[in-house]
Amino acid sequence: MRYYLNLGSNLGDPMRNITRALAALSAGTGGCIVTPPIVSQPWGFRSENTFVNLGVAVDTGMTPGQMLRFTQSVERRLGSGPHRNPDGSYADRLIDIDIMAADGPDGKPITVNTDNLTIPHPHLHGRDFFLIPYRQLRKCRPVLTCHGKVVTLQAENGADDAPHA
Repeated sequence: MRYYLNLGSNLGDPMRNITRALAALSAGTGGCIVTPPIVSQPWGFRSENTFVNLGVAVDTGMTPGQMLRFTQSVERRLGSGPHRNPDGSYADRLIDIDIMAADGPDGKPITVNTDNLTIPHPHLHGRDFFLIPYRQLRKCRPVLTCHGKVVTLQAENGADDAPHA
């Protein structure tokens, strides 16, 4: 299975938080493909803290439910608290890992619709900080594989799909 994740942080040192999450994801899955970061305004709530987001693709044998539990465990290990305030509104966060989409073993997109997981993410096409990295990762699918390391995609002359190790 290939999972397309979005990592976001707007507390403390966001890039350090994301780097720590990438290390944990890579160790738990055998490697990551990573897009360049995007700075974005908070979505769905007001905050003085801007977000840093990036997309990540990981290949793993985990089921969607296992991947959700794994990403949630990474968030907890890194010290991220609840993503919502007591009134249900969104809150600032140390690290947030969302499953944007997934491909099955045959390379075709899968759908999941359970009480605690929806794939593709219901807001995938409504958030540029999801959609831009997702498109970058989809473009690189035939080009890159990685095992045990983080591979970063870096835009060159406006090209979103120029991979660099």
